[in-house]
Amino acid sequence: MGRRRRGVMSEQLKYELAKDLGFYNTVQEEGWGGIKAKDAGNMVKRAIQLAEQAAAKSQQP
Repeated sequence: MGRRRRGVMSEQLKYELAKDLGFYNTVQEEGWGGIKAKDAGNMVKRAIQLAEQAAAKSQQP
């Protein structure tokens, strides 16, 4: 009785991050299951950085 997790990142953001981080071709050829755990972790780190930057900009007077 597993629950299906709802994704937090949009598909568009995930593809943009994959392109920026250099493993987009792997995703295209093998799907998301083909990327390394390290690449997935780097993708999450980068998404957090972008969110923090956006939050900081929205709080500036």
